[in-house]
This record gives sequence, C-alpha cells and structure tokens, in this order.
Amino acid sequence: ERILTQLRAEGYGIVGSYDDADVVVVNTCGFIDAAVQESLEAIGEALAENGKVIVTGCLGAKGDVVREAHPKVLAVSGPHALDEVMEAVHTALPKPHDPFEDLIPPGGIKLTPRHYAYLKISEGCNHRCTFCIIPSMRGDLVSSPIGEVMREAEALVGAGVRELLVVSQDTSAYGVDVKYRPGFWNGRPLKTRMTELAGALGSLGAWVRLHYVYPYPSVDDVIPLMADGIILPYLDIPFQHASPRILKLMKRPGAVEKTLERIQSWRAAVPDLTLRSTFIVGFPGETEAEFDELLAFLQEAQLDRVGCFKYSPVEGAVANDLPDAVPEALKEERLARFMDVQAAISAARLRAKIGREIEV
Repeated sequence: ERILTQLRAEGYGIVGSYDDADVVVVNTCGFIDAAVQESLEAIGEALAENGKVIVTGCLGAKGDVVREAHPKVLAVSGPHALDEVMEAVHTALPKPHDPFEDLIPPGGIKLTPRHYAYLKISEGCNHRCTFCIIPSMRGDLVSSPIGEVMREAEALVGAGVRELLVVSQDTSAYGVDVKYRPGFWNGRPLKTRMTELAGALGSLGAWVRLHYVYPYPSVDDVIPLMADGIILPYLDIPFQHASPRILKLMKRPGAVEKTLERIQSWRAAVPDLTLRSTFIVGFPGETEAEFDELLAFLQEAQLDRVGCFKYSPVEGAVANDLPDAVPEALKEERLARFMDVQAAISAARLRAKIGREIEV
C-alpha cells in the first residue's frame, strides 16, 4: 500500500491488467517453499504477459534465486525497500508531472475494502522460532513511533475506515526495542506499548482488532480494554502446538497448562471473546502421542477459529536439521484429523450464537 501511495503521489496510474501497464511491480513472499514457488510463478506470469517487471518483498532478499529463475527482471529489492522500488520505477518509466491534479485520497491508497484497513506497527521479530526465517529476512524488531502510528490511524478513520486491523510480525512485543519509551500524540505522552496503543486506537471510534499476538503475559493487560468495549473482543494468538517437547523444539512458549488457565480467565472476563490461532502438524519428531496432545488441547481450549499447516522445510530454518522427519502422507492424515476436530468445535461455538443479536 505504501508503494501504491507513493506511485500515485508521483502521478503514476494504477491499472488492473498487464496489457494496460507500462511496468509491473511484483510484491513477493518467501516465508515457506510453497510461497517461494508461488512468487516465482507470479513473476514468470508478469514477464510473459508484460515483459517489464520489478520484484520486491521477502523473496527479493534472495535476489540470486529470483534472477536465476527470471534473469530478465528489471530490478530486485527486499522487504520494506520503498526507495529502491521507486528508483527502479523511475528508471523504467520516468515519472509524469501534473501539478494541477491531486491523485491521493486521505489515508493513501488501500488494497482493502474502504471500511477496514491494516495498521502495521512494527517490522521484524526478536524471536528465533526454529521453523521461521523472518528475522533473517526482515531483521530484529523495529517498532514504529507511536505518534506516527496514531496519526496514520487518524487519517484512516478520517477517510472512512471503520475497522483497524493491527498487524506486525509480533504485535505484543511492540515497544520492546525502545524500552517502551513514550512518544507524543496530540501533545500528550503515550507509552510505546501494545496496551497503551490499543487504548488510544480505541478512542478514535473505529473497531480495533489485534492480530499476530505472541502469548506474552502482557496480553492479559489488554483484556480489560475488551471488557470495557474499547477494542474488539478478539485475539489472534499463534500457539503453534500443545506438546511441551515439540514447543521446546520450536523454541516457543511451552507452559500449556498455564495457557489453558489464561484462556479460561480471559473468557471469564470477556464472555464474547473470539480466539483465533494457528498450529503446525508434522513438525520433525512429532509422535502420535504428541499429536494426540494437540487434539486434546483443541478440545480443552475451544478456540473459535483455527488455521493449520503441515510442516514445510524452509531454506535457512534451524528445524530443517532436526531428526525424525514426519512422512508427507502422515502429515496429510494429521492435518485432516486436526481440521475435523476443529471444524466440530467451531460449528458448536457458532451454534451457541443462534438467537442472539450481535453488532456487525
């Protein structure tokens, strides 16, 4: 969206087809092998249909991979490389000039429907989960200044956005890198921390939804904001597994009983709380008993929405070197069993809402 906004600010038009484009910018993902392949296919399609292609995003951090597959791309840059992308666009297509026309709506160019927008609050991650390579691609956590985040949120709400989706690689770590140093918004100090940010965002009058919240103890601090209706009663927390041994291999928090206790306390305070999570099945060394622990956790936690992925080796991930890889067929079987269990849980939780009136 920032690339689109800058392009429009400089007078470039955005079109919906390759045929009408003078140059194509492909924003890529390189997190897992399937995403790498999909990105390479998208680049190939753009080259075949248009011929003038600029590549950016996570896969762009591996420029040799992109250029080996597609040597005819005009330029390759990594994530959050706005200046490099714009330089490549200027080279391929010198910018137009029309001082009499303002092409930028309030809040910039958005890829989402007008009623909601993503609000990114940081870049990078300090964790070293063994299945993940985000820190090597995006670096350690860098929190956006809280004053800038609030001004962006105000502009979005002023442009008609009714729901702010707060995102980052690790939302609950917001401010850790600056030791929660206060910033300023509307002339008053505001601590650079998730709780204070969520409260300030809630004061703008739009719905506020927290995504990608690492299960720190500090998550407990935002529950009162939900109970008071300041932010939406919604948490997206990637638990990833429920076996203490597998969580240790993943380098994820492993106090499963404590996690279940916290879920119960959250729901006691906020009965309408919606919990979403993601999990990985077939992680190297996962036994049948450990998979059963995961299914038992689902039954106990009664999460509302869940996504699940088969473990997939990622180039550069530490988990690739772990022994006892799970066969692909067994991964598929466990994924199907997992989703069957969760589908029944989600259906039951939805049925419990029948007959209620809920604001949407």
